[in-house]
Amino acid sequence: MSKKAFTTLALLVITSLVLVACGAPSSPTTPGEAPSAEAGCSDAIGCVEVGPGESLEIAYALTVSGATAFLGEDSRGAIEIAVAEWGEIHGHAIALSGEDTGCNIEGGQAAGVRLAAQPNLLAVIGTNCSSEAVGGLPAISEAGLLMCSPSNTAPGLTDPNENWAPGYFRTAHNDLFQGRVAAEFAYNELGARTAATIHDGSPYAEQLQAVFASVFAELGGTVTFQGAVNENDTDMRAILTSIAADSPDALYYPIFEPAGNFITAQSSEISGLEDTVLMGADGLFADGFPGRSGPNSVGMYLSGPYVAAGSAYDDFLGKWADQIGGVPPSGFHAHAYDCTNMVLTAIQSVAQVGADGTLLIGRQALRDAMSATSGFAGLTGNLTCNEYGDCATGEALAVFEITQAELDGNWPPPVVYQP
Repeated sequence: MSKKAFTTLALLVITSLVLVACGAPSSPTTPGEAPSAEAGCSDAIGCVEVGPGESLEIAYALTVSGATAFLGEDSRGAIEIAVAEWGEIHGHAIALSGEDTGCNIEGGQAAGVRLAAQPNLLAVIGTNCSSEAVGGLPAISEAGLLMCSPSNTAPGLTDPNENWAPGYFRTAHNDLFQGRVAAEFAYNELGARTAATIHDGSPYAEQLQAVFASVFAELGGTVTFQGAVNENDTDMRAILTSIAADSPDALYYPIFEPAGNFITAQSSEISGLEDTVLMGADGLFADGFPGRSGPNSVGMYLSGPYVAAGSAYDDFLGKWADQIGGVPPSGFHAHAYDCTNMVLTAIQSVAQVGADGTLLIGRQALRDAMSATSGFAGLTGNLTCNEYGDCATGEALAVFEITQAELDGNWPPPVVYQP
């Protein structure tokens, strides 16, 4: 999909807002035509100046090493594709740097501090894991940066009474949607009437299982057990034995690898779980998950992001094959692509252009442009951001079933349910 196809509607929506926020002339301008930088910066939280020949700086904050690297690689590839499509903005190249966040609070905090210290950085695409955002968002927000996450799903990140901070946005679904979809599938489609959950203490997993449990009970089901493991645990037999005491119809564990691998592999060793259906979520939506978990993964269900085939998505997958190679390893690449395009559209819109090509980009204007996004035609659907940064509606969700084909190396698994 071309840059113009992504930008036209967004530019029409935010033009009037940009003129006020950046101190641009009050007379109308043509959509996409940048206002002048000669008047100087009048932005409430400051401007970034990009001189002639200098690049616009954006960065990713993703988990690109260790057991969760598939999430970061999935997002980074999509970001690189979007940046390559844009090429430049107002004659300035786009420079992409990055930080490895490790899928934990500490990694996110360290990355956030490093990113906040970069004076010319405009925006951050990330993080992958919600825990990283909890750690990194305070410094990123305080520095006046814009942040757009492709895969943070914890409800608290867009709740002003919990972890939300100004400048935060996400194209990923809120787990208030995913938890409901998973519970409705278990109750209505599988016929489960009892269920247990396991989380790993992360904001993502704890909040997602809580939504699942609440909705499952709301539907008439009984939650027999809610417990936690540590992300580095390898022996899951004790918690599985506790769960097996009630032989639940379903076990929902929306956690990450490698803990999810051990639960899956060891579940068949425990008497009382023979008829329990295993269910995970997008934290386990990785091309290598079936192989690392073994035969017990066959017949398992995963809730997670879904993008329907079509000309735009097929075109994207073709670019992935050409530029990155193979197929995306997880499920949030389309969300990362949409995040990047939304951010670059906002930068293009608010940048004031001087006679010598210097750009003046207001930080609050940039945030305001993202907040004003409405009906943005992304790969994941039409995106409209609310005041606390939720830009997705939950429409791009499904439940997948792992089959023998996935254990043998096929990816992704087939969709068996859509809300």
